[in-house]
Amino acid sequence: MHHSPTPATRSLTDAVIAGTGDDLISESARAHRDGRLDVIVRPALEAGADDVLAADGFVLLTPANFGYMSGALKHFFDSIFLQAGGALTADGSAAEAPSGRKPYGLLVHGRYDTTGAVRSVQGIVGALGWRQAAGIVEILGDVDEEARDAAYELGGTIAAVLVA
Repeated sequence: MHHSPTPATRSLTDAVIAGTGDDLISESARAHRDGRLDVIVRPALEAGADDVLAADGFVLLTPANFGYMSGALKHFFDSIFLQAGGALTADGSAAEAPSGRKPYGLLVHGRYDTTGAVRSVQGIVGALGWRQAAGIVEILGDVDEEARDAAYELGGTIAAVLVA
């Protein structure tokens, strides 16, 4: 799931997608599964609970907006939370769900700070019971080749986890 409203975040999304198709991943998929790894790309405002339930894992990508994840990604989480197995406490706040379920990776791009966006996503995915399967990629400022390489590696890492 992604929210890529700018050319910079779109280039990061493209790099993540390219990383999932790395030759080493394709070879591993042929050796360990049915010969393929299906990568489905959904903008956050178009994704639903059925997408989450059908997926084996996720790469989440969001800009950091005013110290938080994008409104589009937050809307996605709000829309799928209970149907996708989110856990709540008696007072209605998010609770830690059992861990170890679906693996995820996270990429956050911000101009000056990504801390709040990362924290907000981690709180929700923790309540969904998803498991962090790669280091969080935080990119500040302009998107350069190093940033795109980190996005490519994130896509490849999550794909490798899924075909292992």
